[in-house]
Amino acid sequence: MTPDPTPTAATPPVTVTQWQPQMPPDNLIFDDGEPLESNRHRIGMNVLIRSLNQAFAHRNDFFSGGNMFIYFSREQVRNQDFRGPDFFAVLNIDGSYPRQGWVVWEEAGRYPDVIVELMSPSTATIDVTEKKDIYEQTFRTPDYFVYDPFNADSLQGWHLDANQTYQPLTPNENGQLWCQQLGLWVGVWQGTIDREFAPWLRFYDQAGNVVPLPEEAAQQQAETAQQQAETAQQQAETAQQQAEAAQQRATELEQTQRNAIPQLLATGMTVEQVAEILSVSAEFVQQIANSNQ
Repeated sequence: MTPDPTPTAATPPVTVTQWQPQMPPDNLIFDDGEPLESNRHRIGMNVLIRSLNQAFAHRNDFFSGGNMFIYFSREQVRNQDFRGPDFFAVLNIDGSYPRQGWVVWEEAGRYPDVIVELMSPSTATIDVTEKKDIYEQTFRTPDYFVYDPFNADSLQGWHLDANQTYQPLTPNENGQLWCQQLGLWVGVWQGTIDREFAPWLRFYDQAGNVVPLPEEAAQQQAETAQQQAETAQQQAETAQQQAEAAQQRATELEQTQRNAIPQLLATGMTVEQVAEILSVSAEFVQQIANSNQ
């Protein structure tokens, strides 16, 4: 049988398309143009951020933000279901650079460790239901607090227990709630900030002292420096007065000794005996004796 000289077409190689994971979205927005509920809400948010920055001024391993988007899922981005807590803090991260928002997949999967929502009539229900569920079940945020800056009795807080379930926090005798993640108390402080008198939500240290804002800390330092300067001035004046009193006593003693020397010598005592009695040198006795001759 004669072989067929017609060449057979080569079979094309089979290519396998490698699976590529779907990349997270990068067309994120960080400003929805929605203002805070009120000026008091704005001040209250800044108070929490600035006071925590002051409390942790010696640290560079945390980030605190407010009214910023937290991106945590593709579905959330697609549905434009943005979550922007009024205040949040993340610990044990690189805090050396600013963020426009918190993007979980760009932060090694880290979610906030502490969240505070400043409630209003329009958000109060969502803050203690829908948002609370997300922070508990999705974010697993250990410490969550809510507070209405127009209602001093509205503070509530929860801590995530070993079963990853929020348990309500019990206030101390001052009505403050313990924030385990920050090692600080959260409580209400009545006073004026930015020209507005209100019951502000503040952080307190373990001893119960309110954590100061930067300008309050600067004022305290200035007052302490002034007190130290006044104390130093008082001590200097006291030392001067003591020195002058000592000099006066020395002058009076010397005059008494000068007056006594002629009288004692007149009794027949020797120069040495007078010097011993008056605790002075014989030369001094002799000098006074010579000046009186």
